[in-house]
Amino acid sequence: MLNINNLSFYFGGRAIFEDANLQVKPKDKIGLIGLNGKGKSTLLKLIVGEYQPDAGSISKSGDCTIGFLNQDLLSYQTEDSILTVAMEGFERQLQLQKEIDAVLHEMETNYRDELVDTLGTLQHEFDLLDGYTIQSKAEEILEGLGFRTEELSKPLKEFSGGWRMRVMLAKLLLSKPSVLLLDEPTNHLDLPSIQWVEKYISNYENAVIVVSHDRQFLDNVCTVTVEVTNNKLVYYPGNYSFFVEEKALRNEIQKGAFENQQAQIRQTERFIERFKAKATKARQVQSRVKALNRMELIDDVIDETAKVHFRFKFGTQPGRHVMELDHVSKAYGDRVILKNTSATIERGDKIVLIGANGKGKSTLLRIIAGTEPIQGQRKLGHNVNFSFYAQHQLESLHLDETLLEELKYADGSKSETELRSVLGCFLFSGDEVFKKIKVLSGGEKSRVALAKILISEANFLLLDEPTNHLDMQSVNILVQALDQYEGTYVVVSHDRHFISQVSNKVWYIEDHEIKQYPGSYEEFATWMEEQGKTLDEPVKKAAKLAAAQPAQPEKTMRTSSADLKKLEKEIGQIEEEISQKEEEVAQLELEMTREEIYSDENKLKQLNRRYTESKTRLEDLHGLWEMKVTELDEAR
Repeated sequence: MLNINNLSFYFGGRAIFEDANLQVKPKDKIGLIGLNGKGKSTLLKLIVGEYQPDAGSISKSGDCTIGFLNQDLLSYQTEDSILTVAMEGFERQLQLQKEIDAVLHEMETNYRDELVDTLGTLQHEFDLLDGYTIQSKAEEILEGLGFRTEELSKPLKEFSGGWRMRVMLAKLLLSKPSVLLLDEPTNHLDLPSIQWVEKYISNYENAVIVVSHDRQFLDNVCTVTVEVTNNKLVYYPGNYSFFVEEKALRNEIQKGAFENQQAQIRQTERFIERFKAKATKARQVQSRVKALNRMELIDDVIDETAKVHFRFKFGTQPGRHVMELDHVSKAYGDRVILKNTSATIERGDKIVLIGANGKGKSTLLRIIAGTEPIQGQRKLGHNVNFSFYAQHQLESLHLDETLLEELKYADGSKSETELRSVLGCFLFSGDEVFKKIKVLSGGEKSRVALAKILISEANFLLLDEPTNHLDMQSVNILVQALDQYEGTYVVVSHDRHFISQVSNKVWYIEDHEIKQYPGSYEEFATWMEEQGKTLDEPVKKAAKLAAAQPAQPEKTMRTSSADLKKLEKEIGQIEEEISQKEEEVAQLELEMTREEIYSDENKLKQLNRRYTESKTRLEDLHGLWEMKVTELDEAR
């Protein structure tokens, strides 16, 4: 369906890809991973044609459509409602609706048989494309992504960049392209929305390529992992956890092969050096020299896992109670966040504060920090020295200072060697420590700000979304740093892998109260599942539609036994055809994975047409079966 063949691409003289290859099959769910700057987003832009390869090719079948969600869409604004924008994903249905309206309008003054035929054709296609349900589908996806029903009619421009990105994601999902390209789709989603997107993409009928630093998301969604490394695309047939295990195994094999080859090279070089002056050994020496020149060298394994070798300490131990909130209430006008709630943070607590956006997590963090006015009492414990990290604090970095100078603001008592060691823990090495803050990327600034927080000798940390803009390696560093940290902290994050590694208590806001679970996030998630609860379950559109249906009148007569038998026979015939169609669809799906099919544009196009027809008929049969079964139940 989509083939990348011997792709090479250079940026400013630097090789991003050299002879890279990848084959994307229908229904593949690919997680594209690699260190920042290795070319993940560049590859997506090459696929959609924003960049052109310097060598090689990217080919796709004729009917292959591509949808691309990237961070550039954050700036898109319009006066149209978010529902209208999302429904733009139904391009063909909307075009058909315009044509149907135009035909109906013309028929009011010029009724002709040809118009009736045209109208029938248009309405038939509109019906096959489920045109009458597009609004309800758009509403369901928007509500799944966290929008409230009353917000759907609001203009897109009234929403922040993160919420606008959700609308663009909804539009893309509704358009159902053959290949869905997602660049960091979870960056602006809360935990319930991430879980909703996971389920949607897992059931998505076409191929997906996703760039993400959320390990749990990749594990739950992806069936294939492709690593961008050494200017190549390395294929792993499994999710991220499989990749970690498989790569370790491959590295072990490669390391052994490298060491064996190096030993062979050293032995050969010693032979050449020893006998090069002896005429009787000249032929053997020349043979060994040629063998060395012909040898295809095996690369050594590059260890890309960073480890923290620095102890983050503080001088003063706090009392047992770090913070007490006593009968706290907080509201913004009519919007109540907290109401008469109490909570205590004790020394050694590693608290993760989770929940849907808008529930008050960041507000609660500011209340704990003392920067948010409240009703009730906030009591800071004895000898508590706290430090607060939030995204807006990146703006307080001194842009004209170097990294070393910036860290001296946090702790001027540390030597340059100690500060270099800290920066090394956060992936800044060598002359990079002399970079100016103003030339750093968002992720690099985040790492600097986190390093400042951790060396500030604060014994109580407040961390608001610390993993935003961090790649997996940087998140791993933060996990290690917090694991070594002996103080107390409260962290807000939607990264499930991260919070499962760093928490021993879970806080969440429910019914305007702070609720606490005394255990890890994984234990909490299991407990919630056993209780049949979710943090913020989206409104189910189907339930709303069902509730809106008019009540069916009670039957005044029992259906005859002959009619019942007729219904039962019809249901049996439908079930038999469903079984046949399911086998046909499965066979067609298998056919489309064969190389001789997806590499031949005409064959793939014909097969896709048959598959679409069979799939549509199967969906129609399921709908007919449900209708007949309901009719039979009511008749009995």
